[in-house]
Amino acid sequence: MISRYTLPEMEKVWSDTNKYDNWLKVEIAVCWALKEVGTIPVDDYNKIKKSNYNYKRLNEILSDTKHDMTAFLLSITENMSDEGRWIHYGLTTSDVWDTATSLQIVEAANIILVQLKNLKNILTNQAIKHKDTVMMGRTHGIHAEPMTLGLKFLLWAEEISRSQIRLENSIKQINIGKISGPVGTNASVSPKVEELTCERLGLNVAPISNQIIQRDRYADFMTTLAICGGSLEKFATEIRTLQRTEIGELQEPFGSLQTGSSSMPHKKNPDITERICGLSRILRGNSLVALENISLWGERDISHSSAERIVLPDSCFTINYMLHKFIEIMEGLIINKDKMKENINYTRGLIYSQRLMLTLISKGMTRDIAYRIVQKTSNDSWNNKIELKTLISNNTEIKDILSLKEIDEVFDINYYLRNISYKFNNSNLIKDRLS
Repeated sequence: MISRYTLPEMEKVWSDTNKYDNWLKVEIAVCWALKEVGTIPVDDYNKIKKSNYNYKRLNEILSDTKHDMTAFLLSITENMSDEGRWIHYGLTTSDVWDTATSLQIVEAANIILVQLKNLKNILTNQAIKHKDTVMMGRTHGIHAEPMTLGLKFLLWAEEISRSQIRLENSIKQINIGKISGPVGTNASVSPKVEELTCERLGLNVAPISNQIIQRDRYADFMTTLAICGGSLEKFATEIRTLQRTEIGELQEPFGSLQTGSSSMPHKKNPDITERICGLSRILRGNSLVALENISLWGERDISHSSAERIVLPDSCFTINYMLHKFIEIMEGLIINKDKMKENINYTRGLIYSQRLMLTLISKGMTRDIAYRIVQKTSNDSWNNKIELKTLISNNTEIKDILSLKEIDEVFDINYYLRNISYKFNNSNLIKDRLS
């Protein structure tokens, strides 16, 4: 991932130094556990716990060994005395690598979790603020019936809340360590050592493992990120749509010196929301890689390893950046209430067609007849640019059933907003604010 799309906190999590720091943390934790069960002398452990790897030397060795773990281990032990023999005692590479990767993923996931909670709160605040901001609801891109902007934002907040729940559950799935030896039998490293090591690292023990932590756990995490990215794409697409010149109801923040086009100075393009939509495709693609990595030969091959070196950090960088930018958008979102009112009136009252039909039905007219009358009158209104209410008020079939007062009630926009408060009060996000 190029630096434009990374943030320092997440870069640190997936840096080489943090990876090797976690490897060292696992190795020393295992040695501590071995000391606790009496395998390693206390004096040797006291020396081991002060040991460290040499990053420069590690890379020099790696150029010869072509194996990360052996290079890492030699960079530690080549400057040690006899106590060095205990490092990596009874372990296989994946004991260290996978357990350390769990620590990295959990660390990255907690950064993302903080962002999700922040975005959820921002969306909820915006929902409350615009609870009664009336706008046009659209289905298939066509004017349907009035709604409020606050209800739209609350819908988004609820969706992000579900992403938060999925990520919290995913963290539980990935907060797992494995110190069970070459094929998971605990033949070379005892279950007690595994238990003590994981406890010291703050991880749960994988109940059953082979040489690796099973990749359905990684796939769960990666698909969780992809679903979250899909939600952000959905929100961004809606903002892009409502920013269109013909609609003009919302606009992402645009700086005073910002430029939208190299050729057309007037342009204020939805650059950030388009970027979010594009990056969501990366997450979906990476989640497919994670699903492909579930199936490995026998107790393990390394076909997953090369791909994970790319897709794990890439997906964390990507969702981290997407959330960061979407939070910026929601904090600075430009809302044009006048344009919302103008768009509501654009169809000359056609948006009241269902209300009119239902009123006619309630007065005894059959649904089919009511539908046909309202449909024909609506078409006449649109084609002849005449207010629907005017045509209805002069329609003899309707005048025989509805009084002028009842017709006025049909075209009262407040009818569509009567249960907005109920919808808000029914949301757990709002209930949490009130409790």
